[in-house]
Amino acid sequence: MTPQEISESIKATYNRDLRKQVVKKLLSDEKEKHYDYRIVNQIFSYVIKSLGWDIAKNRDEWDETPLEIMKDVFPKIETTRWYQNQKVMAEKNIGVVVNDK
Repeated sequence: MTPQEISESIKATYNRDLRKQVVKKLLSDEKEKHYDYRIVNQIFSYVIKSLGWDIAKNRDEWDETPLEIMKDVFPKIETTRWYQNQKVMAEKNIGVVVNDK
């Protein structure tokens, strides 16, 4: 699937209000130091699988497409700790792989 098809699929499944509520819930939980990312992780897994993203193909350079799709679909998700953690983990892992060469 293309990134646009994936975004449209998620938007068709979850209306805008529900997607905004997911982000609000994440922010609220993070503020309370309660980190339950099951729902957003399941959706993120769907995005990665639908893209055919593969760690072997993407090991030398981080492809931000999965996170860009999440940012497109979920308003203000980039303000969550979940989103920031995804970026940090990717940067660390890519750094390790690049340094191993």
